[in-house]
Amino acid sequence: MHEDGYIGRIEWAMAGRPLPGQDVSGDRCLVLDTGTGTVLFAVLDGLGHGAAAAAAVDRATRVLAENRTEPLDALMMLCHRAMSDTRGAAVTLVLFGAEETQWLSVGNVESHLLTAGPAGPQISATVLQSGGIVGYRLPSTLQPQTVPVRPGDLLLMSTDGVEAEPGQGVDLAKSTAEIVAELLNRHAKDSDDALVLAARVRGASNGAAQRDVS
Repeated sequence: MHEDGYIGRIEWAMAGRPLPGQDVSGDRCLVLDTGTGTVLFAVLDGLGHGAAAAAAVDRATRVLAENRTEPLDALMMLCHRAMSDTRGAAVTLVLFGAEETQWLSVGNVESHLLTAGPAGPQISATVLQSGGIVGYRLPSTLQPQTVPVRPGDLLLMSTDGVEAEPGQGVDLAKSTAEIVAELLNRHAKDSDDALVLAARVRGASNGAAQRDVS
């Protein structure tokens, strides 16, 4: 599965696929316009794979879509309650804007900000992953981080079905659609579902239609 688009000045793309031999993936992403100049990106990795993992994350994506303007810690709690009788999931939420991003992570969905450097892409920030399983056990505190964003910086999010080092194989001159497709093709594991999402702020909006993905 591949999706891409623009929301205002923010260019985004995702690519994912289920475990080879399976028809349904338990890895899911959601891209939501908050209406305030920011975009809520959510990447969820249901425990295990297949239909049961997909059922868990589908509950969370519905809650997120209905409450997209709530703070990230409140959204994480809503996801936790929605998945309380499922196998649960790892969840990373990112509120991405033109000047800063807020993010919050429970479990092993990775997020990084990449910036151009003299020797190639460099990591300027990495989400702090809190231990736990959303739907089963949350950490005692949920504290979103805020980090600055510059035009051209790349937000890169991935589930543990993708085993690339942060920034490995990323060409910042390419579109986000090309970046996620290449990372998925080169680094997706044969033993798990896999999903990659990338986003960045462009200098101006291209006027493209806005789109939600789940």
